[in-house]
Amino acid sequence: MQKIRSEKEKELWGTWIVIIAVLSLTVLFPLLKVISIPLFEKPFGSSFRAVFSSKAFLKVMGNTLLICICSTLLSVITGFIFAYAVAFEKTPFTRFFNFIPVMHLVTPPFVGGLAFILLIGRQGFFTKTLLGLDISLYGFPGLLIAQTLCFFPIAFLIILDGLKKISRNLIDSARSLGSSEFRIFTTVVLPLSKNSLFSAMLFIAVSVLSDFGNPLIVGGRFKVLATEIYTQLTGWINQGVSAVLGIMLLIPSILLFILQRKKMFFTTALTATIGGKASRQEDKSPFSKNPFFTIFCIFISLCVLAQFAAILAGSFQKLWGIKTTFTLEHVKAVSKYGRHLGNSLFFAFTASVTGVFLAGFTAFIVQRTNLPFRSILDTLIQIPSCVPGSLFGLALSLTAGALHFHNARLLIYIAISVSFMPFSYRIISSGFSSIKFSLDEASLSLGRKKILYFFKVMLPLCFESFFSGFTYNFVRGIGTLSSVIFLVSFNTPLSSIAILNLAEQGDWGKSAALATSLTIITFGVLGFSRLILRFRKGNK
Repeated sequence: MQKIRSEKEKELWGTWIVIIAVLSLTVLFPLLKVISIPLFEKPFGSSFRAVFSSKAFLKVMGNTLLICICSTLLSVITGFIFAYAVAFEKTPFTRFFNFIPVMHLVTPPFVGGLAFILLIGRQGFFTKTLLGLDISLYGFPGLLIAQTLCFFPIAFLIILDGLKKISRNLIDSARSLGSSEFRIFTTVVLPLSKNSLFSAMLFIAVSVLSDFGNPLIVGGRFKVLATEIYTQLTGWINQGVSAVLGIMLLIPSILLFILQRKKMFFTTALTATIGGKASRQEDKSPFSKNPFFTIFCIFISLCVLAQFAAILAGSFQKLWGIKTTFTLEHVKAVSKYGRHLGNSLFFAFTASVTGVFLAGFTAFIVQRTNLPFRSILDTLIQIPSCVPGSLFGLALSLTAGALHFHNARLLIYIAISVSFMPFSYRIISSGFSSIKFSLDEASLSLGRKKILYFFKVMLPLCFESFFSGFTYNFVRGIGTLSSVIFLVSFNTPLSSIAILNLAEQGDWGKSAALATSLTIITFGVLGFSRLILRFRKGNK
């Protein structure tokens, strides 16, 4: 059988070579290019000295560390309380509370920053209109609020999955032994949630380091590395300093990535020992009569919904916070950005198709073949998940400049394809792992080629995984900002860049109208995707 397997895998060598070449050219080579710029400059180390001898740059690094720690902790705490209420508490509107974080997670990432300005900026609805305050929350406080609301859904989903795996028999046993509800929470629920909490922290920390839109819109004078990389390259044309700042951002991201992979392996092994039966609806949890959880969920949900309401209302106001008369001027102006929206849709669709199939072929080779360097391939395809978007965009831009390659459309296509590919790879790998290897052996014994086995067996059986990966990539790709801001040109305008430019110019109405259009398109795609999956399940 091993000989038959080797013969059948010969046809995959070409695919293996293509995948290695694509990932090397689009991931490995650009990153090495960024690292090489300050290492091979003359005089040697001048950019490193310029960065580490500057109080301004050291302050930026400190700001990045501070906001990373604070935003991560607050996002995880918010996500944990929200997930605990949904998983254990008999809160009303559970389905609604389940939907809120998911809805917020799939919205374009800059919507939160834009809504922050409209709600609690100098002319904000809450700060100016309702309270009559002339205050500014730009900087650290505003960025902390914006990022917490932006990233708590990630913590919610990761922690909720961990909480659902806790056996209710453990809680029942603790009660029968006379433990108080608080003791059950601190000695049973919280310890068994450690791994999901830690995983959420690692994932969100990388996301905060990668965040570009919120710091640019809300950060004000509180500068962080993600935006300073962009400023140094576009404002000062300083490639060396920009590259050094990128390396400083890459180092903690890689360390977090390594910890995340180790923790994922450990968690997978551990959850098998703590898993239990599904929770019973009548089960009660610690603090089941505490109204705090319901109030908390309502408050967070209102904060999320207020962001959407602000974007929508801003689309129909003459001048936000100053001249609030109803107008269709901004909505009509969206037609001028038809090309921007069209480009965003085109790039998101084509890049998502490419990314999901590249991820699928890679997962197939890693899990279902004996081809060489599979562990290296597994690591290589997941590297983009630990590379901040602004650094990846910088890497592609500098690489293209060094090669005198100026096709902006192809660069944007590559950036979107590669940036979100790790998610597709993980979800497809998970789908593949649920398929018994006996199917592989049966297919081989019947003489079916490996590549046909992928399309005829694996793809249909894991259709939902492929489709989920495509949907996620499309939704994130259509509103991506950090990885493409270095790559756009006059001939390749994108709606996300246009929204950012309008916000920076103070044209909140047009910015809100364009953001509303992009959000509606995003939810339309999600709704259509759910219909397709439901239709497919109904026809099985």
